[in-house]
Amino acid sequence: MEPAPPVLIAPSGSESLLERAFVDAIEGVGDTDEARTRILDAAYVQFSKMGILRSTMEDVARRAGVSRITVYRRFATKDALVEHVIRREFRRYFDQFLIDIEQADNAADRVVLGFVSSLRAIRGNPLIGGLIAAEPDLLLPSMINDGGQTLAAVRQFVAGQLRAEQRAGNMAKDLDPNLVAELMVRVSASFLTIPSQIIDLDDDEQLAAVARQFLVPMLRSAP
Repeated sequence: MEPAPPVLIAPSGSESLLERAFVDAIEGVGDTDEARTRILDAAYVQFSKMGILRSTMEDVARRAGVSRITVYRRFATKDALVEHVIRREFRRYFDQFLIDIEQADNAADRVVLGFVSSLRAIRGNPLIGGLIAAEPDLLLPSMINDGGQTLAAVRQFVAGQLRAEQRAGNMAKDLDPNLVAELMVRVSASFLTIPSQIIDLDDDEQLAAVARQFLVPMLRSAP
């Protein structure tokens, strides 16, 4: 059995996977290596079906229809392969988030849609959601033991959206977008990592009500 990969943990002083996925989404970075894409697709299916710990590079090569050496030419280690697969999934999350909030007519609706779509996208993702449910020891510790890099990456993304709302006059000028984003992201992260006995996380209407009651007011100054 190969050792368990660190998943989201980044070396000290380096970017987290989420930070790199965020930059890819903003810059529209794509992958033009067909074999590499084929391997990533196969790894995604393999990890989603069997989990990361029970999957080997040979399993991925077999599913991709390529040789083991071809996989290692693109990804030197299993850790590197896992990192790139998960990074691509978070890139897809950021892309979908931007699409979802475009459907809203105002800032309040964008906050609600963003909150609901984020939980739905991550919990419903066969790989990320599966890791949270089946292999939490791989994913969850990295979200809290990486010096805050994971949360900081998402906070940076949300803060950018909030600054746009502030420039458009949809958010109070005296509020700090970074602080508001930090609070919003921590609320979302807590729902993802700790099961709720009060709120049904599979009920979009209930999640929307929570966001409207507690997150939307963060856009306004205190009385």
